[in-house]
Amino acid sequence: MLLLLMTASCLVLGACQEAPSSETTLWSDGEGVVVTAVSQPTETPMSRPTPAPFRVLAYVTSGIVPETILYDRLTHINYAFLIPNPDGTFAPFANGWKLKKIVADAHAADVEVLISVGGWGWEKEFEMLAANPVSRAAFIKNLQAFVAEYELDGVDMDWEYPLPGESAQNFLLLSQELRAAFPDKLLTTAVVSYGANADGILSEAFPIYDTINVMTYDGAEHGTMQQFNAGLAYWQDRGVPPEKLVMGLPFYSRPNEVPYRKIVESVPEAANTDTIDWNGTAEIYNGIPTIQEKTHLAIDNAGGIMFWTLEHDALDDLSLLRAISDIVAQTN
Repeated sequence: MLLLLMTASCLVLGACQEAPSSETTLWSDGEGVVVTAVSQPTETPMSRPTPAPFRVLAYVTSGIVPETILYDRLTHINYAFLIPNPDGTFAPFANGWKLKKIVADAHAADVEVLISVGGWGWEKEFEMLAANPVSRAAFIKNLQAFVAEYELDGVDMDWEYPLPGESAQNFLLLSQELRAAFPDKLLTTAVVSYGANADGILSEAFPIYDTINVMTYDGAEHGTMQQFNAGLAYWQDRGVPPEKLVMGLPFYSRPNEVPYRKIVESVPEAANTDTIDWNGTAEIYNGIPTIQEKTHLAIDNAGGIMFWTLEHDALDDLSLLRAISDIVAQTN
């Protein structure tokens, strides 16, 4: 008679690597019946096996109208944002009904929904909660409750950005604890294209996450082909498997963050270019040809495409999501 006690993270589809074990006697009846426990050494939690289908991931916010979502053109939705507090609690979550509606409709269409935690401007909160084991534990417990309440398929970590040194180590530690707490859920993280703000994601974190979502937009190169290619090369060179890379597309312009939808409503032919004079300012964005080219590159070199955000898209034949999904359909 043998009782096997395993760590929670190793229950994930054989996710942990095998290692020597040792037996400890727990109880004996004195007549030859012995119960033993097999102890397993601590392992780095691993992600679930990456699905083969190409991912089309939409970030959405509370500004989305759920009825406008084309679920048949998506594989995943990341709902943004759940805002962390330094003590591991969360800021009040508005419009929870909308997330529940999206989850119900998405699941009916076999689309998975994750909650995106953080976003731009919350790095101090992440730094404080990740540095303290008590607040990390509270964060994970509260996140588990949130995921259960909304029947979510996983968590997207959007800490912008852990930096090299202690911050990077704390991000890794938090990531390991998240994976152990969510062994059967998707766990993803959003990262910058390349450079100093990318160096705080240690390579030890790569096996933990199901996908690495590369924000190849914003900054001086906002949405350019150079930024896209450089971001793809940076993370591949760092050792992220191509199938785990989900490459980012902007559905808005810089410098003034004009939604693509508004641009083409005003000037329909702007759907075929990447720049427009908008009230005297040169706005840079991605039109349909660039979106198509990037989608082809991602199909050949990565595991998916993601974009910020779906509510910025046009709802007619000039839709960027339609351009993406048409290319994906042609290659399947």
